[in-house]
Amino acid sequence: MIAIIQFLDLLLSVAFFIMIVHIIMSWLLNFNVLNYNQPMVRSIWDGLTRLLEPVYRPVRQILPDTRPLDLAPLVVFIGIIALRDIFLPALARSVY
Repeated sequence: MIAIIQFLDLLLSVAFFIMIVHIIMSWLLNFNVLNYNQPMVRSIWDGLTRLLEPVYRPVRQILPDTRPLDLAPLVVFIGIIALRDIFLPALARSVY
């Protein structure tokens, strides 16, 4: 059971890191620090978007429409933090 909890912690930590990269990259693209027309930037951005869009889509359907501001990444980010830092340690304590 501990191995499963450690694996879930690893998955949530990787998802946390990927979301951090995606969020920072979106800021850099919006402030024209990175150029989307560069092939490497475009491929990284498209890959991250394809990876995270299936996670964001259900959250966007639940949240109200705030057109210029997308709150789905924030909600998913808080959910990952809650799962990783609150629920997994509580689950691990209940196993011991």
